Amino acid sequence: MSDDVFHRPPTLTVPVGLEDHVRGDAGAPLSLVEYGDFECPQCGEAFAIVPEVERAFGVRLRFVFRHFPLTNVHPNAQRAAEAAEWAAAQGAFWPMHDRLFENGRRLSEPRVLALGREVAPDAPPLEDALRAHTYFARVKGDFRAGIRSGVSGTPTFFVNGVRHDGGWDAAALVEALERAAKDAR
Repeated sequence: MSDDVFHRPPTLTVPVGLEDHVRGDAGAPLSLVEYGDFECPQCGEAFAIVPEVERAFGVRLRFVFRHFPLTNVHPNAQRAAEAAEWAAAQGAFWPMHDRLFENGRRLSEPRVLALGREVAPDAPPLEDALRAHTYFARVKGDFRAGIRSGVSGTPTFFVNGVRHDGGWDAAALVEALERAAKDAR
């Protein structure tokens, strides 16, 4: 038996599906899944990098974001993830996603509530959803799927369902996706 049988990176235990937040064509041949935390500084850096990767592959790539709030070090991460899910229910996940990352180093409950009013001003109050933990189970589902898939920190990326253990700068992600495209042929 080959040594790489024992050194294969983990794969997604929950395949990309209808419940996921997807940017790009659902049928794209390449998939980049990120498990992220809105308050994580490294995820904030990745937030600026992912659009470069998306531009490099265009319609051949779909990007998926899943929640992995590290509540032991980021006190506002769970609240931010639930707010993103509230926004998703209003059809505004990606605008909220972007605003949360743009404000990641300054997240607080008042700021999260203000961002909610910006992205969905006519929606039911975000404060009520946060107080009732309406979207807690959805966020926890992503987190648990991440644990089962070998996620232990953020950001963690999966390229075509396989955990990417290399760097997460644009060049490294582009290289991993190009390799995956060749392997798929």
